[in-house]
Amino acid sequence: MNRNRSTPRLAPLAAFSRRSLSGNAAAALLGGLIFAAPSHAQHAPAQTPEARNYQIGAGSLTSVLTRFIAESGIVLAGSADLARDKASPGVSGRYTPEQGLAALLTGTGLHAVRNGRGAFVLETAPVTELAPVAVVGGAVGAATLPDAYAGGEVARGGRLGLLGNTDVMDAPFNITSYTSEFMTNRQAVTLADVLTKDSSVRFTGQIGGVTDSFFIRGFPISEGNLGEVAFDGVYGIAPNYHVFSTYVERAEVVKGPAALLYGMSPNSGVGGVVNIVPKRSLAEDLTRLTTDYGTGAQLGAQVDLSRRFGDERQWGIRVNALHRQGDTPLDKQYSKTDIGAVSLDYRGERLRASLDTIFQEEDIDAPTRPLLVASGIQVPDAPNGHRNVTQSWGWWKSHGQSALLHGEYDLTDKVTVFADAGGSHTGVSRLSDQTPTILNAQGDTTATPQNARFGVNRYTADVGLRARAETGPVSHNLSLQTSIYRDKVSQANNAGTAMLSNIYNPVASPEQNIARPGLPKVSSSQLTGVALADTLGILENRAQLTLGLRQQRIESDNFNATTGIRTSSYAKSAVTPLAGLVVKPWDNVSLYANYIEGLSKGDIAPATASNAGEAFKPYKAKQEEIGVKVDMGSAMVTLSAFQIRKPSGQLVGTVYEASGEQRNRGVELNLSGEPLKGLRLVGGVTYIDGKLTKSNVAANEGNRAVGVPEVMANLGAEVDIPWIPGASLNGNVIYTGKQYVNQANTQSVPSWTTFDLGARYTTKVYGKETTLRLTVLNVFNRAYWSGVASYGTISQGIPRTVMLSASMDF
Repeated sequence: MNRNRSTPRLAPLAAFSRRSLSGNAAAALLGGLIFAAPSHAQHAPAQTPEARNYQIGAGSLTSVLTRFIAESGIVLAGSADLARDKASPGVSGRYTPEQGLAALLTGTGLHAVRNGRGAFVLETAPVTELAPVAVVGGAVGAATLPDAYAGGEVARGGRLGLLGNTDVMDAPFNITSYTSEFMTNRQAVTLADVLTKDSSVRFTGQIGGVTDSFFIRGFPISEGNLGEVAFDGVYGIAPNYHVFSTYVERAEVVKGPAALLYGMSPNSGVGGVVNIVPKRSLAEDLTRLTTDYGTGAQLGAQVDLSRRFGDERQWGIRVNALHRQGDTPLDKQYSKTDIGAVSLDYRGERLRASLDTIFQEEDIDAPTRPLLVASGIQVPDAPNGHRNVTQSWGWWKSHGQSALLHGEYDLTDKVTVFADAGGSHTGVSRLSDQTPTILNAQGDTTATPQNARFGVNRYTADVGLRARAETGPVSHNLSLQTSIYRDKVSQANNAGTAMLSNIYNPVASPEQNIARPGLPKVSSSQLTGVALADTLGILENRAQLTLGLRQQRIESDNFNATTGIRTSSYAKSAVTPLAGLVVKPWDNVSLYANYIEGLSKGDIAPATASNAGEAFKPYKAKQEEIGVKVDMGSAMVTLSAFQIRKPSGQLVGTVYEASGEQRNRGVELNLSGEPLKGLRLVGGVTYIDGKLTKSNVAANEGNRAVGVPEVMANLGAEVDIPWIPGASLNGNVIYTGKQYVNQANTQSVPSWTTFDLGARYTTKVYGKETTLRLTVLNVFNRAYWSGVASYGTISQGIPRTVMLSASMDF
């Protein structure tokens, strides 16, 4: 973030005792110069206190700052004119002084910058010149991320790919950004545990399985061997199958197609984009040790270390490491995970850079698999969540490495260039049941074990610039980017002999000796693109119009695994537009609308078609959306209505053609923040009318789309216990409506509701800040089918699971 170089010169500093800073004295002090410090400050450099809990309600900026100064003991200086006639939303929750100042200054157009002696200086924030791009270039470090709402669980903005970091009130999209505090307090292990708290998202993978996959607005994300989670705004870096919360600072969900913002998704997902922001060094040094326990015998330990160095603390390092192993809540299952993540960053006056690296290794015995349901039968009732139909001798191993180098440089105060380069490798070996099929209402299954290997290599690079300009009364925020993404998938498997079992009473079968396969290349693809966008603002950005185009070229090859000969090739291009409008009739209300498209690779007509080999142009998913956002200071309410139409290929007679279509229409209502002091909420309700509007089977037209429930609802709440300082209780309710398993709508899984409960207590142990957490998932141990993938498999819900953790800051 660029500092405002026109900040008025400050008056000389003077020292005051914090204990002597009464309300009247502070008010008088704020009449000319804002300044407060412990009584010894005049004899030694200021020492910034550690994080603590604050409960300061909304009010005038002067009064809120006065109270915050008194409670935190910080040194704060600045011209009194900056605070005059401004209001603050206050601050509630646990913050470092820097984080607390950022929260209470939200919406004031001001920010606090720490000088070399540890004091803070109040200045006009340059963000007022940048809307809707709150941070020029890529955000380097947590300090440049958008602030969180009161309670610290949901952020006030997120990264919109090409457009950079954007305040939620300036974004013409429905976005939700979950913070690391939210993940930690809910004891989220992987990204799945975070996104299931969003009413527009449903998890379609398996608890204890090998991959995290989702539906967003009724369309699949991350199904297959190419991960579709973006990492700091780009694809190809985030771990391919599981993303762990250990190294995640923010998990941002941008709902709806986003080809212009991020480029085409590697696996053709169009329902939305999940972007993770990695943990980077904090303003305050941190050494945190955490131990945890989960039902079964899962024991874990992790360390989170943050440091900054240099005369102006311009160099930073953040290290996160995790080891966890033991029996899981699922029968016969054992899991071991090792993670190491290191982030280096540099924050200079004009240059900012970062290098993020992740090492991740998983080893699971008896991994779960999704289940198919034989045609012509009703889906049986779900078994107890602890049941595991996978053979005890089955296993799955994954190892991966990721790295991303990012840099940005301010050519002028209004022009910034940026670049990214990185990649990842994932290797997988497994010997396990391959998608068991349920044969009858009694739950009998058949499955064929496979010895399989996968290798996924991904590479990405981009370069671009962002610039601000004015043409008369119109402001412009321009973004230009050119990018390239490549992947190569190697895969092979050898099959064993079919085995019979039962989902209610699994049958142990003898271990099979299946030969380990080689690892031939089976596919490769390359996505290249050029994108240009401009956000035009008038009336002090109360009206903003974003227009953009991305030209995307898609090249893909498939190979015979035995001979290595190319079996099919694809090369097509497409242009995807964006039109987004934001109008602010009042300071705390945004009306928005957008039209944006998503891209999926077009099909190649199969050998059974009379037009075999014909390559179809990329499929374009088209979204229209309108909505309203209300910022209540400590909480946010969003109401949106959308329609997404996604075409698909199908065989009509003997001809393969792009004539299929799924149309999802929906309404979303979301609430996040702290609407009442001491009560934090994250929840929402989503209604989706997902239909097959065009089908080669006339009887299927008008049917509900596979895996898309009509209603989804979430409500998560945390309430402080007033008579026990530092203690809080939390709970979460998830409801998911009926889902169809096939397009004929003859098979379905019933609706389900689960309840989670938890508690948190923060205290001092031997003078060290210590937090104890307890979470119980699926309190009533309900047996349920949790999700349906787009290809008709079903997944078993999580059993009752108890999780305990203890964190200590040194």
